[in-house]
Amino acid sequence: MGSESLNTYLLVAVFLLVAGIYGMVQKRSFIGMLISIELILNGAGLNVMALNRFLAPDPAVGQVLTLFIMGIAATEAAIGVSFILAVYKKFRTIDPSRIFTMKR
Repeated sequence: MGSESLNTYLLVAVFLLVAGIYGMVQKRSFIGMLISIELILNGAGLNVMALNRFLAPDPAVGQVLTLFIMGIAATEAAIGVSFILAVYKKFRTIDPSRIFTMKR
């Protein structure tokens, strides 16, 4: 059994998922939370590509789905950064624990 097996890819994807969830729980800034969400989405994309590579007969299906996941990640990053800028403009901080009210 070589180093290129489905279990290797799935193990790396689970590591990305766990690291992303840990980062979402532990991080105290919006930037850290965005990075953690990106890790989770990268783990999902790796899962799709690995399962497609080893189990699916048509390689295009997994590649299209992974491109869709990458598009969602890019959109999430753009919306997240605009949200962070709006919060900073209003409250002068991006620390979620220091923002007590979200009034107009």
